[in-house]
Amino acid sequence: MKVVIDKNIPYLKEALEAVGCHVVAMAGTCITREDVIDADALFVRTRTRCDETLLVGTKVRFIGTATIGYDHIDAEYCKEQGIVWSSAPGCNADAVLQYVQAVVYSRYKKIEGLSLGVVGVGEVGSRVAAWAESAGMIVHRNDPPKAATGMSGLVTMDEIAEKCDVITFHTTLEKGGDFPSYHLGNERFFDSLKRKPLVINASRGAVVDGKALLNALDRGNISAVALDVWENEPDIDMELLDKAWIATPHIAGYSLEGKYNATRMVLDAFAAVFGIAGGLSMPALPAVDNPVLVAGDEGEAVLQIYSPEKDTKDLKNNPNDFEALRNNYVLRRENSAYKLMQNQ
Repeated sequence: MKVVIDKNIPYLKEALEAVGCHVVAMAGTCITREDVIDADALFVRTRTRCDETLLVGTKVRFIGTATIGYDHIDAEYCKEQGIVWSSAPGCNADAVLQYVQAVVYSRYKKIEGLSLGVVGVGEVGSRVAAWAESAGMIVHRNDPPKAATGMSGLVTMDEIAEKCDVITFHTTLEKGGDFPSYHLGNERFFDSLKRKPLVINASRGAVVDGKALLNALDRGNISAVALDVWENEPDIDMELLDKAWIATPHIAGYSLEGKYNATRMVLDAFAAVFGIAGGLSMPALPAVDNPVLVAGDEGEAVLQIYSPEKDTKDLKNNPNDFEALRNNYVLRRENSAYKLMQNQ
């Protein structure tokens, strides 16, 4: 089989070649119809738009996207053409949780008693909410699709705006349907904020209206903004970049564990579609060099593992290198790779 892959998906090429696949690895932004015309399968990330333009007249039977999000996949077209596709939901949920923890601990020395609004309580948001409650924060969860299924304990966006010191977005990007999330953080929402919160977006850029966010910052409705995702990536708003407190190039989920999980999930789906008995093998993750952390508390330990300050400095100093910073990012390790030894 011929398989075309995004060259920045780790462990993938070796695993596919081990079962006899002819693998063509290239930059995801450069994959064209001519590259996949005779390919049986395609492995991508968010930068490769998989629609009729790319897929018409090709042999592609399977698409694996090593990402949580899938708005770059034209699901309707794939269904019409009999193309099976698979994403990796939850693969990097702990990495995004780590990012949110690092942002919060960078901003506040004491988080107990702070009110946190979690917009979207799927794989990531539910973990953020559970951590925050364990750390003593007061958590308000918002998720209209889950509310419609009868899930209890959820609040409206009006309540999030009224009650929260920190608001973090963790929804998928939906432009239509019963529960659109496009520009969920809009002018009306930001105008209704009561506590001048820290706003975090590590979901999809267009979940928050960038212009409305800028206006809210200028009016003082928001105390600070931490953005990992941006509208129109990689052509991001330079004024918003300048005014954002934390600004990172879509790397919140970029842990070695998260990437490993994503590759594992799409390889399992690939093996199922093509009937590869026993699946495909991957090497074990390496241990970290210094797994024991000495810290006074969880916040100090989290910031020893990862602080968003360097990533912010790199992006602000090199705003035109968004894609390069993202593609060449040195994958960090998740909290679970370490053991905390607390100072006495």
